[in-house]
Amino acid sequence: MPIALLPDRAVLTVSGEDATSFLQGVVTCNVETLAADEARLGALLTPQGKILFDFLIAPGPEGGFRLDVAAERAPDLAKRLGLYRLRAKVTIALDPTLGVAAAWDGAETAATVACYRDGRLAGLGARLYFSAGAFSADATEADYHAHRIALGIPEGGRDFAYSDAFPHEALMDQLGGVDFRKGCYVGQEVVSRMQHRGTARTRIVPLAAISDAALETGAEITAGQRGLGTVGSVAGRRGLGTLRLDRLADALAAGEPLRAGHALIGVEKPGFATFAFPEAMQAG
Repeated sequence: MPIALLPDRAVLTVSGEDATSFLQGVVTCNVETLAADEARLGALLTPQGKILFDFLIAPGPEGGFRLDVAAERAPDLAKRLGLYRLRAKVTIALDPTLGVAAAWDGAETAATVACYRDGRLAGLGARLYFSAGAFSADATEADYHAHRIALGIPEGGRDFAYSDAFPHEALMDQLGGVDFRKGCYVGQEVVSRMQHRGTARTRIVPLAAISDAALETGAEITAGQRGLGTVGSVAGRRGLGTLRLDRLADALAAGEPLRAGHALIGVEKPGFATFAFPEAMQAG
């Protein structure tokens, strides 16, 4: 029942009487339907619909919210949110007193730790927000990322570049990170159009090396002379890769082996995914 500290994450707080309406109008997820025990995937997009910041958002004290974001991106997220604040009565601040951890496979935590189920996928377990010294971890950050990769869950900065990927490409439509029924938010028109036209040809999917050569982050994924995508996160012989599914289908129809650098690879559709996926060599 592992618990891993995530020192690469930080917590921003958004509080004040307009916190809910403010966030509802700028982020991709629905904060009005957020459950009291849920950390929900969300993003702030460019006006062109590409991901600037991805985060988990959870209820905070006194009606506010906690945004669990990559630590190196937290100051920029606070600054960007501030640009949209205008006359809204909200306060946006980094909370340096809180650390972030992940717990999975039924791990138990102390009552003093704020615990939220990870809304992306039940198998991910829970997110924990705690003050220094609240508990000791029995797993590593690498263990958490191996767990995430095995489940097919992408993470910004590791599996896709900021300002370069659409939410559909990062599987946010599959993991509860986009609400297609709520009102407008930054970039909403582009994301809605991709949803209704079914134009997302690129997806992040699980990979596995099926030869002796190892997977390497950043390696180009190819079939013959055709480029299909790029390897992102890697944990042992498994990883995640950004793939053009139409090119994958053509390669598989032609019987061409798939490679990532020097490694022969298999690919698979994430178990939670509902999008169309070509018949493929299955990752082992």
